[in-house]
Formats: sequence, structure tokens, C-alpha cells
Amino acid sequence: MAKGYVIAQVNVTFPETYPKHVAFVQTALKTLDGTLNVRRGQEQSYERALSDDQNAVIACPSFQAASDWYHSDIYEETKALCHSVSTSVQTIVEGIA
Repeated sequence: MAKGYVIAQVNVTFPETYPKHVAFVQTALKTLDGTLNVRRGQEQSYERALSDDQNAVIACPSFQAASDWYHSDIYEETKALCHSVSTSVQTIVEGIA
């Protein structure tokens, strides 16, 4: 089965509070058996310049698991915190089987 990936492009608006959101995500990931594969780090954009402060890629057991996790009760509190400290685009994609 192909993995699912949550790709987040994030503009942090309150950097002093954002680390709390990151900690919530890491806790929520434990319920999914997901892994945070990319967070911040060096990047280079081509084709179109993005104004995002950081990108993150979360690997999940499947596309459905990623979608279920994003809409789960445990992630709901995390989303509320995220929306209060940043703006973002969250995309869920299916990996290659």
C-alpha cells in the first residue's frame, strides 16, 4: 500500500508561540504512526517563489490514514492552535505504490 503524505507550507505569524504548535503536532503524530520527515531546513524554490517560512512533510501509513488524522479529534486542537499562530496550505497526497 502506498504511503500518504501531508505537505504543509507554513507562514509563521507568531514565532514566539509557534513551537507549541510543533509540539502538539509531534504528539498527535504518535496516534497515527506517522513521521515528520521534513521540517524547515535548507530549501530552494524553482518555477515560482513561495513566501512560506517553512515546509514540512509528514509520512503516514496511507492516504486514508493521513486524511483521517487531519480530520481527527486529536488533531482538531492542533489545527486551532496552528491557525492562531500561522497561515498555511496543507495538502495530502498519495505516494507511489
